[in-house]
Amino acid sequence: MVILVVLAAVYGTMGGLQSWFPKLGLDLRGGTTITLTAANSTGSGQVDRNSLEQARTIIQQRVDSLGVGESQVTTAGNNQITVSVPNVSQDRLRDMVGQTALLNFRVVYYGQTVSVPSASPSAAPSPQAQPSTSASSAPTGNNLPTAPAASAAATPTLKPSAYPSLAGSGTSQDKALAWQPTEQDFANFQAYSCGQPVNDVADQPLMTCDREGTTKYLLGPTVVTGNQVTNASAGIPQNQLQWVVSLEFDQAGTKLFADATTQLAQGVPSKQFAIVLDGKVVSAPQVNEVIPNGRAQIDGGSTGFTQQAAQNLASVLKYGALPLSLSIDSVDTVSPVLGGEQLQGALIAGALGLVLVAAFAIAIYRSLSWVVMATIVLALGLTYGLLVLLGQSLGVALNLPGVAGAIVGIGVTADSFVIFFERIKDEVRAGRTLRSSVESGWRKARGTILISDGVQLLSALVLFILSIGAVRGFAFILGLTTLIDIVITFLFTKPMMTLLMRTRYYGEGRRGSGLEPAQIGVDSLPIRRRRRTAASTPEEA
Repeated sequence: MVILVVLAAVYGTMGGLQSWFPKLGLDLRGGTTITLTAANSTGSGQVDRNSLEQARTIIQQRVDSLGVGESQVTTAGNNQITVSVPNVSQDRLRDMVGQTALLNFRVVYYGQTVSVPSASPSAAPSPQAQPSTSASSAPTGNNLPTAPAASAAATPTLKPSAYPSLAGSGTSQDKALAWQPTEQDFANFQAYSCGQPVNDVADQPLMTCDREGTTKYLLGPTVVTGNQVTNASAGIPQNQLQWVVSLEFDQAGTKLFADATTQLAQGVPSKQFAIVLDGKVVSAPQVNEVIPNGRAQIDGGSTGFTQQAAQNLASVLKYGALPLSLSIDSVDTVSPVLGGEQLQGALIAGALGLVLVAAFAIAIYRSLSWVVMATIVLALGLTYGLLVLLGQSLGVALNLPGVAGAIVGIGVTADSFVIFFERIKDEVRAGRTLRSSVESGWRKARGTILISDGVQLLSALVLFILSIGAVRGFAFILGLTTLIDIVITFLFTKPMMTLLMRTRYYGEGRRGSGLEPAQIGVDSLPIRRRRRTAASTPEEA
């Protein structure tokens, strides 16, 4: 039969993909939900709706890069974003969605170690303390090793004459390179300590620390921004052992970066710049040569990057900075154990419902009940197979409301049989034989079945469009099982009833068939009359 061919094709495809289980949603496999509250750059005032939607889109792209199914990023109210991701730890999800990812490149005017005691004023930094990106060590010019922070004893004298003035240039980059720290800036820097709030404004100097809080920096205005980054990827470069994040700039960013490194390589205004992410220095490399190809690397500083940290950073940089400041309000975690218990409970409820339907079918339809159960089993098998394939191709994940939708939808398949059988009984009561009643009853029943399924399908569609979150899983599975009901009713239930009516047992309504006169409500079944040609007799003489 056609339905068996369809079923074989579905499970054959599953075998080819070596995928036998559907993707499970957050409530069934475990995961994390984070609620974020957005604020504008000033920290006050109403959040712009477009900015909130833009932030949601960027977070969705970041989460999708994790490669998990059924991740949900939705807005709630005027300033909240809810992120739900299955099978991802709290810490990793915090890193992915909590970072604003505001990236910029600034000139380093001064770096001071704050975690070790100061050496004597006469101490001088070791010549080996400043690695370089010489042509011999980096022929491509894109390898930027991190320079160790200078010790407190190596404090330079900040004099205006120490830095050539470029105030005559008109571009913002030239102005950033021409910026000169004042005595007040130096005094503020000496008083600054790691942990104080950071106000990262592009056209203003910045006092901040590295990620570990061991070195503080006095940085000039932004020279190149992260908005010009077109791609970011994590990996271990050849002949190296540490994970790095590689950046690629667009055409404008490539020119700005080349112009900046041209001057920095000459010590104008210094030979070191800092890569700043969300107000923290992640790397502070020396520049000894021009970098003209628009490529750079972030090596993670003295502690380096782990694989996960490098991949997370590459993802957030690739999709751009968030237009809003986000704070984490709440974090809720569903353990895989609890999710497994919920799935087990849903399966037990479904099995119990199947047993009750089987008992009802046996009581009403006797041996014909096997057709009812066969339609349900086929619907269940086809639904399961399609969920596996949809999970592989489209990332559709089965959640707890989806299980409820499947149970309801598969139960509709039994309803379709009931409608069909009741039409058959009506036709028999009208004087038709069982065989002809199947055909005439089908013509009348199929319209009712299509209308019933159509209304349910329309309800599922409206619910899917208007709802959010887990409710959409219920609507999607309900719509899918409704379509499967139509397919099975037309390709299995009706053809099977036609075949059964051709047998003596069912066609004559014998005892236990479910089609005996008492079950249908008639005294006796109409018998199909066969035409016989009477034999001619010879005329009498």
